Amino acid sequence: MMKRILTVAAFAACAATPALAQDPGGTAAGAATGAVGGAIVGGPVGAVVGGAVGAVAGGAVGSISEADRTYVRGYVVQNRRPSVRVEGPLAVGAILPQQVQVYRVEGNPAFENYRYAWVNDRAVLIDPATRRVIYVVE
Repeated sequence: MMKRILTVAAFAACAATPALAQDPGGTAAGAATGAVGGAIVGGPVGAVVGGAVGAVAGGAVGSISEADRTYVRGYVVQNRRPSVRVEGPLAVGAILPQQVQVYRVEGNPAFENYRYAWVNDRAVLIDPATRRVIYVVE
């Protein structure tokens, strides 16, 4: 069993290496945070899974520049929509239910493939294909 865990961990580390090299900020931070959270919940296997999920989520946030974050923050505040109440924590990686209405971010090509929503009185940027939260607007 331990051999299998180590094999999976080694494979995940090799698979994540190119992503970490391309985007050391968001991806690495996401991987580290996910690994710690996963280890707490699921032990060594949880650390591997959490690290992989965290790297994906971190990579998405890391790819949004500070100027784009400023733009989207101003846009969603100016274009506030009704907030929908959703149970559970609202964090990067969460998947929004279908009843949450999503809206386009206009005026900036960097956001043409994303949507935003107001959930639990907070604005979030999502991937509309998966409805996964990629950035919680602060």
